[in-house]
Amino acid sequence: MIVWLNGTHGVGKTTTSTLVQQLVPGSHVLDAEKVGETLMDVRPGLPETGNFQDWAPWRPLVVETARHVLDYVGGTLVMPMTVLVQEYWREISGGLAAHDIDVRHFVLHADPETLRARILGDTEMGPSPFRLAYVDAYAQAARTWLHADAHVVDTTTRTPAQAAEQIVAALP
Repeated sequence: MIVWLNGTHGVGKTTTSTLVQQLVPGSHVLDAEKVGETLMDVRPGLPETGNFQDWAPWRPLVVETARHVLDYVGGTLVMPMTVLVQEYWREISGGLAAHDIDVRHFVLHADPETLRARILGDTEMGPSPFRLAYVDAYAQAARTWLHADAHVVDTTTRTPAQAAEQIVAALP
């Protein structure tokens, strides 16, 4: 099984994924962003898009990487990764389903004001224009498809530990 933690940048996916992994015996965390970082290292560079998710190889490479890691380690993979484009999510989730991999899709949610405050107050990464740029794109995806396609965990007033507990409680 894959537990996919979606939501915008700065909502707490990485922190929560570590906590979920600690609560689910035999699970591992796989960050699909590393697949994008690998593509960013291709030289000469791939066409400029502003987001590695726009590169056609990223989505099937995420599917194949997850499939092979899951085959190797077994159990559950916890995957923190923002995917705000419905077509991209359909490609990834459909690819995983084609390999008979059960995907539990969760969205970590916080209202835009809370997200902006968290991003601006982040003492580890510092204020991030990149992360701020996705707050509105997340709100649009949430309104149009994302919240209907996943189990929403509102983190506005929850700690990452509370969000992780809610996710684990919703698993089979």
